[in-house]
Formats: sequence, C-alpha cells, structure tokens
Amino acid sequence: MTITQSTLLGAAVLAALAFSAQAQPTRLNAQGDRITDEAVHADLSGYEAVQGRIKALNDAGLPLRDYHLSKAQCWLDVSFHEYTRNDRSAFPQEALTEAEKLIAGMEQGVSPLPTDTALVNGAARVREDLWQRLRALHGGAGFECAQQAVACGEVELVHAGNEFNQQQWRHSRPYIQIAEDWVGDAEALARQCGAGTSAAPLAADATPRQVALVANVLFEFDRSGRGDIRAHSLHSLDRELARLRAEGLVLTGVELVGHADRLQGRGHDHNQALSEQRARTVRDLLVERGIPAGQVSYTYKGDTEQVQSCTGVRPQAALRECLIPNRRVEVRLLARQAG
Repeated sequence: MTITQSTLLGAAVLAALAFSAQAQPTRLNAQGDRITDEAVHADLSGYEAVQGRIKALNDAGLPLRDYHLSKAQCWLDVSFHEYTRNDRSAFPQEALTEAEKLIAGMEQGVSPLPTDTALVNGAARVREDLWQRLRALHGGAGFECAQQAVACGEVELVHAGNEFNQQQWRHSRPYIQIAEDWVGDAEALARQCGAGTSAAPLAADATPRQVALVANVLFEFDRSGRGDIRAHSLHSLDRELARLRAEGLVLTGVELVGHADRLQGRGHDHNQALSEQRARTVRDLLVERGIPAGQVSYTYKGDTEQVQSCTGVRPQAALRECLIPNRRVEVRLLARQAG
C-alpha cells in the first residue's frame, strides 16, 4: 500500500492534537525563584516545549508565514527575550500565554482564530499610526504574502509599549524601530504579492495600480533644519526610496505632511509655522536626492494629529524625547508599476 502525502499530513495533525490534549499551560517560575539552576532549567524546558509545539504545527503542513503561527512564534520570542533580560514584571509569562493560546487554537482546528492583539501586562498602545498601517493590511489583496511581518509588527508594538511603561521612551525606542521595520516590510510584501506569477497582461486602457510607500522624518524639539533631523529616520526615508528602484516602481508624486508635538511654549501659531518649516526642509532634501520639485507637494497640520501622547512622562527632558514621533514629516511616495 502506498502512503500518500495526505496520509502523512493527517497523521501529523492527529499527533499534534494528541499532544495538545496533554499539554498544560506553561507556568514560569516567579522572578524571585529564578535563583537556582533547577528553576531556570525548568523554565527553559517550558520554552523548548512550546517551541516544539510550533514545530509540530509546521511539520503538519502549516506554513511558517501563516499569520497565527507567526504571531505565536513572535510572542514566544519576545517572552524569551525579556525572560533572559531578567524582566521582573508579568510580561514574560503573559506573552508566553498569548503564544500558547494561539497554538492551542491551531492544534484544535479552531476557525476563525482571533486577529486582535492583547496589550499584555497593561502595555501602552504606542504609535497609533503604525497600528493603523498594520490594520489596513488585514484582509487586503496582498495580506497572504505579508502575514508574518504583520503579526510580528503587532507583537513588537506591544513589546515596545511594555518597555515604555517600565522605563519610558528611551528603552522602548529600539523596539519601536523594529516595529517600523516590520511595518515597512509588510507593506512591501503586500505590494509585491503575486508579482512573480504569470498573470494576464493589463488591457491597453487599464490603469496601473497606484501604491504608496510611507516614511516619517523626525525632528529635534522646536527645530526644523536639515541638521535637526534624527539620523535613523533619514535612513528610513532612504530605505523607502531604495524600495522604489528595487521593486521597479515609477514615482508619480510625493505628498508631505508636516507636524509638531503638543508642547506649545510659544503657542499654537508657532507650532503651525514649525510644521510648515519642517515640510519645506524635507521637500528640499528630496529635491537634492533627485526628485523633481514639481512632483513634491506639502501641507502642514501643526499639533492637531498626535501619534504618541506620553501621558505622565516626567521630567521635561524625558517628555520631549517621548514626543519625538509627533515632530515628524509624513512622506508618502506615490508610485505605479513600470510598463
């Protein structure tokens, strides 16, 4: 008798379900008890067992790029990351629990599985703009290709929000940057989804699909000059410009929107003018990078659209640093496929 691939797949699924029925929720030792080799070994064994369940689901045919499997893996990864950093909060346990909830649902064939993302350990909801960009990808035409990046971007935003609660903005910033990278990658993967297939060519009168690549250029407090731009945000802009070439896109226009943070030491009118000056600075920067001035338009909104509130942050220097995502120029690179 020939053993078919479907037979093997069915056996693997049954094995995973049997394991699920026996699996108990993993409980990490309390932080104060992680002082013996035995306690640490027990926790590491728990992490290994959860990783084994993810591997079993993948072996049973669930691709690693699947949204829920990716999300389970990312929850597991951030839990282990904070465990090894000796995080004394409930975050490692709660993130691990989120991973196991998804794993159990997949093992039991639950459908549909939820797509909401828990703010574990009371994590702050930082960078609403990034949350919105990720949410816009759900259910879109390219989501199939972007699932993993979307899932990990959502988890990393929670990770950043947890760090923000514990040690404020300076400690959450590296994880925000990781989340920004995931968002950019997710949008790129969604744009390119299906590009390599042998789809029928467009009709002669068909309009090529328009896309938008997004970056934020960030400025120092109460500043708007070229030398006042945060270097990492300029790198993000250059990365999106490079994506245009890498994806064979033709730039059709650039929309800039200048913003200021909510601190109004000189009043509302000052923030309006500051946001305009920042937009002008980025426009000049883009022209120097070879983009025709006629393709660049800008508007400015002062402090009317804040993406990070920083409620309760003290002292003033820490508050200014926390508010930097609001001191931005949003850059939308509008493009279409060549040809």
